[in-house]
Amino acid sequence: MDQAPPEGWNHRENALHRSFQRKDFVEALAFLIAVGKLAEAANHHPDVELSYNKLHLSLCTHDAGHKVTEKDIHLAEQINALSDATVLPAAQKLREYLRS
Repeated sequence: MDQAPPEGWNHRENALHRSFQRKDFVEALAFLIAVGKLAEAANHHPDVELSYNKLHLSLCTHDAGHKVTEKDIHLAEQINALSDATVLPAAQKLREYLRS
C-alpha cells in the first residue's frame, strides 16, 4: 500500500485495523449494522470482532492476495464518516426490537 491509511486506521499484517468503542453493546451492534450496510453495498466485507461495547475491524482484499487495496481505503473512509446521527437512531430502534 503506497497510500497512508485513513485517519484512525493502522496498517499492519497486510490489513487495515481500527477499534471503535461505543456507549454499550446495543450501540456497538447498531454501529456494526451500519458498517454491514456499507460493506454489502461495496461487496467488500471486513473481519469483525465484537466484545460488549468494543468493535474491532480489519480490512484487506482477500482476492488480491490478502493485501490492502483501494477497496479497503474507500471502505475505511466510509466507516470513518459514520456519524451518531446515523448510529444513535438505529441503536434506539434496535433496543426496542430487542426488548419486544
